[in-house]
Amino acid sequence: MDVDSLITIGWREWVGLPDLSIRSIKAKIDTGARSSCLHAFDIEPFVRDDCQWVRFDVHPIQRNDRLVKRCEAPVYDRRHVRSSNGLTSERFVIQTTLMLVGQRVPIELTLANRDAMGFRMLIGREAMRARFLVDSGRSFFGGRPARKAKRKP
Repeated sequence: MDVDSLITIGWREWVGLPDLSIRSIKAKIDTGARSSCLHAFDIEPFVRDDCQWVRFDVHPIQRNDRLVKRCEAPVYDRRHVRSSNGLTSERFVIQTTLMLVGQRVPIELTLANRDAMGFRMLIGREAMRARFLVDSGRSFFGGRPARKAKRKP
């Protein structure tokens, strides 16, 4: 692998999940984690056209519980994942598209409640392998989303 062909990203980046209609969510790039994880709650499996699906809610903005995005995706797998605190839990896994620094990347995401965590999403090393180089001292190589103008009273 030629390091010069890799795209540099920071230790945190704004990313999009277009298949889930999530325009932007702040993600921590975690080279210590194998898999990637999305903060999800009210996770509910269901069957559609004889296939297993999962419905879940996402708070895409850090420290904001008012905005809720309702998402649905086919279940790709169920896996036992060991979290940073050492506990193992079974999680639903979905496949979706990640938009990161202008690149469309297929990604597997486990779904877990990350309310107690600082970031709504973690991007693990499997999603970055052979694509990205992480600069651990910098952030937001892909830029920041435009802020909506606040209304004046």
